[in-house]
Amino acid sequence: MNETELIRQACQGDQAAWSALLRMHQLAVYRLAYLLTANADDAADVTQDVFVRTFRTLERLDPMLPLRPWLLRVTTNLARNRHRDIKRYLTALTRWRSEAPEPVEPPPGDRFQQQSEAHTLWRAARRLKRTDQEIIYLRYFLELSVEETAAAADIAPGTVKSRLHRALGRLRRVIERNFRNCTRSASNEPTATR
Repeated sequence: MNETELIRQACQGDQAAWSALLRMHQLAVYRLAYLLTANADDAADVTQDVFVRTFRTLERLDPMLPLRPWLLRVTTNLARNRHRDIKRYLTALTRWRSEAPEPVEPPPGDRFQQQSEAHTLWRAARRLKRTDQEIIYLRYFLELSVEETAAAADIAPGTVKSRLHRALGRLRRVIERNFRNCTRSASNEPTATR
């Protein structure tokens, strides 16, 4: 059954259709929430809030438009709100908290190396301003197409490409300054078209 039909049935109170929609999109929503909040509990809370809001507004959604970009836009907005709400608290914590120690180098192997590089790239991206993080997370961490990224960020596809170009340039500079062990990943950055 396609998404349009599932939305239609969910609007009529079909719990099985709503559950199917949840299963289709829950992982992507959680992943983005986690990338934006950097906390599993916060990500779970944001994910729950996204689906509660979606359920309440389901009847107003256009069933002809894909649901995922809308869900990811709501996720981004709720994560931003959550970030704003706890920003003062986190600022106080970071005054006394030193930066986490570098992870111990894992045993050799492609999988461990890839995981280590992905973690290092994520840590480097966390040093960028929030809008740069969001565009990189949507496009590369969630592997959305340019069009899907545009819909999720509520911007034009051309704007996605220009923001990505600038954000990747800033990420490259952060990596060169602070994460020299990640230079291989930066030189193999993904292309901005799909």
